[in-house]
Amino acid sequence: MGFQTPQYTLDQYLGWTVDGRIQLPDFQRGYKWDDERIRQLLVTILRGHPMGVVMLLDTNNDEVRFKPRPVEGVTLDQDTPPAYLLLDGQQRLTSLTQALTGDGVVETKDARGKLMSRRYFVSISKALGGEESMDEAVISVDGDGMIKSNFNRDVDLDLSTSDLQREQGYFPLNLLFQPVESQGWIIKYALVDQESAGRFHAEVLTPALRYSIPAIELDRNTSKSAVATVFEKVNTGGLQLNVFELLTATFAGDADYYAEYGTDFRLNDDWRETQAIFEAQPVLQEVSNTDFLRAVTLLATREKNLTGTRTRPTAVSARNEDALRITLSEYLRWRDPLREAFLWAAGFLADRHIFDTRFLPYGTQLIPLAVIKVILGADADLRGPHGRIIQWFWCGILGELYGGTTDTRFVRDIMLVPDWATGIDGAAVPTTVLDSQFVESRLHSLRTRNAAAYKGIYALLLENQARDWMEDKRLDLVQHRELAVDIHHIFPKKWCTDHNIDEEHRESIVNKTAISAKTNRSIGARAPSHYLDLIERNAQISAGQVDEVLTSHCINPSILRNDDFAGFFSDRRERLLGLVESAMRKPAQRDVSQGYLVEESSQFEEAEVAESATESVDESIRGAGLDAETVFASEV
Repeated sequence: MGFQTPQYTLDQYLGWTVDGRIQLPDFQRGYKWDDERIRQLLVTILRGHPMGVVMLLDTNNDEVRFKPRPVEGVTLDQDTPPAYLLLDGQQRLTSLTQALTGDGVVETKDARGKLMSRRYFVSISKALGGEESMDEAVISVDGDGMIKSNFNRDVDLDLSTSDLQREQGYFPLNLLFQPVESQGWIIKYALVDQESAGRFHAEVLTPALRYSIPAIELDRNTSKSAVATVFEKVNTGGLQLNVFELLTATFAGDADYYAEYGTDFRLNDDWRETQAIFEAQPVLQEVSNTDFLRAVTLLATREKNLTGTRTRPTAVSARNEDALRITLSEYLRWRDPLREAFLWAAGFLADRHIFDTRFLPYGTQLIPLAVIKVILGADADLRGPHGRIIQWFWCGILGELYGGTTDTRFVRDIMLVPDWATGIDGAAVPTTVLDSQFVESRLHSLRTRNAAAYKGIYALLLENQARDWMEDKRLDLVQHRELAVDIHHIFPKKWCTDHNIDEEHRESIVNKTAISAKTNRSIGARAPSHYLDLIERNAQISAGQVDEVLTSHCINPSILRNDDFAGFFSDRRERLLGLVESAMRKPAQRDVSQGYLVEESSQFEEAEVAESATESVDESIRGAGLDAETVFASEV
């Protein structure tokens, strides 16, 4: 990427925005500056102060083909090609184009966001007072040229005609860069006040005509990823650009699609269709457009990797720079399979008793889950492969492996899980399964649903056929909503405080379970021995029936009825570890019950596990004739 830093006069910029030489890339947001910001910008120019730089992208670039659109307020022929796309400076140049060209009417808004039309004038007498008077000299009036009060009943200033403007000494700024009209206006104003007319022309208008703005011009070798990076770091509007918006402009400019369908492809509209498909699935409501594109990127780069040359295969990736290389045809190839796969993932989560985003451990894990489904197709529902996918899923959650940088894990999982799940000979165990481990003491520190493992254990309790304590109902999807089920204390918080139970044990997930709102009201702040009797009476059930329900929540009824917190905590911790081990299909590490903490004693063991995982992955890749460093280039 190369760039130049020329300076152009404001007059040149305005000519280029009006004739279409400068246009906006389609990913740019709409115009949003308010009246006062526009007025202050005009004051800056008339004072001769710098207003910053603008950034332009040379459109003579084979890789970067963004759909252009004119600066707002400018009308162009449909096929007018831009020479430059405006990456930074949209709000400023749009404001100046509207205020200083044509009729000078700007469609803007006030400080409260109310839409309004405004025109801008400069008081000749005040402007001649010098730079310090310029702020007071520049005024904003209604689009009809008037300032009104008393609910628009009274006209305080009327500048609706040239004669009225000259009579009251206000120069219309839309004539500033229209030399013929401006000269004619000043000549006629000289008949009113010759001295002021001459001074205003020399001291205000002439310097403004020389006003220049520096530019950064990105040359024709600039890549789309460089555009994204530059835009995010220098855009003065403070609005972050994402890959989806860049591709919106790229896809809209796809000539093949236009030739076939006679219209541009609108990625935003297509995403709204996807959202409508996902709408009935609460657990998918936070899947973003960039999440969807990352899934497309994984599938597209994987296909290239598998079908490309063995000497230099395409890296499988979910990185932004690789997403920007996705073509419209690739996006359309994978769009429908991914829509179906995300819906399948919602059903998969419901089977795991994860019903909405509030209890979804990792939204990011939906991406490889959907991609794995696309790769496996119908095989993903066969008992053997499905069981291994479930194991991989719980290892990711309970091992808390999807909380940090995920691109590398995405790649390794989508490359390894499908073959491992279907039992292909020699398939390596996915690193997510190998890397995952659960330590007993983690149950003590899992205290809020901010942690993925906390949400995972909550879901495992529901999957353990947990029933409501007062109503004979399984806590499935329907009952979870109807009974307003949430996670609550088993030994109530107040009881624990009164009995000097420390926060670590009181707030641990070991002392919490899924309880309906009605049951939680019955518990209140009472001791378990008390509230269990109350539940039996209110629900009209026997103690044996209550004990059966408690067991489904991994609670030892007899210990609970004795209000024995220490015994309860130790017993339930072991029961929850059993759920975890069953889900991960591997043993948890006991540290608390064995009288030591695992952080120090297992460092060497953890290093061995990590090294073994890496060797296994690399050997699997080499067995396929590929280079691990190339395939997993997203690590770099």
